[in-house]
Amino acid sequence: MSAAPAGPALTPALHPIGPGSATWRRGIDWRMPLASRATLLLQVAHPVVGAGVIDHSEFLRDRWGRISRTLAAVRRYHGFHGPQAAVAEGQRLRDVHRNISGMDALGRSYHALNPDAYLWAHATTYAGAADVRRVFGGTLDDATEDALFREWRDVAGILRIPERVIPQTRAAFWDYYHDTVERRLERNAATELLLELDRYPMPVPPGVRVPQLVWNSAAAPLAALLRLTTAGLLPATLRERLRIEWTAERKQRFERAVVAVRALDRALPARVRYPAAHRGEPVFESV
Repeated sequence: MSAAPAGPALTPALHPIGPGSATWRRGIDWRMPLASRATLLLQVAHPVVGAGVIDHSEFLRDRWGRISRTLAAVRRYHGFHGPQAAVAEGQRLRDVHRNISGMDALGRSYHALNPDAYLWAHATTYAGAADVRRVFGGTLDDATEDALFREWRDVAGILRIPERVIPQTRAAFWDYYHDTVERRLERNAATELLLELDRYPMPVPPGVRVPQLVWNSAAAPLAALLRLTTAGLLPATLRERLRIEWTAERKQRFERAVVAVRALDRALPARVRYPAAHRGEPVFESV
């Protein structure tokens, strides 16, 4: 496993996305949180990503803070604060990962800027959104799907992922994705930790003055739903590798959840279904 970062960070040109992009119009979907835990499991099942999370992440110490900072970063590099902020955020994230390295539990050296690992973390976000459209309804025409993929590649450039490792086409992407799932992902300390944490509701967020028992009355059903959608959306190979239960009864519950989500999606107004499409111009930040 490579202990060195990728070579040249910059791609030939950077193309930030923003208002009017396919990602803003159709790629940012209210149902995406249903795939959030599956996406995170896919990420940390990569040996480099998993080792980095165990050794360097503050997720256990500050779960809500980590989620908030991650979402803020995602918004910035997707153009919510203007193109300059997007470019700056991509460089900031690369700089943050520059010093994340070490030796994993099996004695393998790792570095967070290993190009395979850095690409994989970004690849799971495209796959997760595509799976949401495929499973929960909302399949788009080929032209829009192609546009979403091109913009995913543009964001990869913003993140300074080396051009040489980024799949060129959707077909090449899915070949790469399935090969990584089959040959590279593993059960490790990070996947075990995440699965253990997901057995319980999230703690009460800082600043919210609600007793934990009252909070749990809403958080526990949501946690159960996310466990179900995580199991249903994960590739079968990885689900089995991580020893996630998938019985006939659980599959039926997932299928009922899919029907309910599809019905709700049809009933919701467009501004709720695709919130970025209706938010207006970016809120520009000084960089």
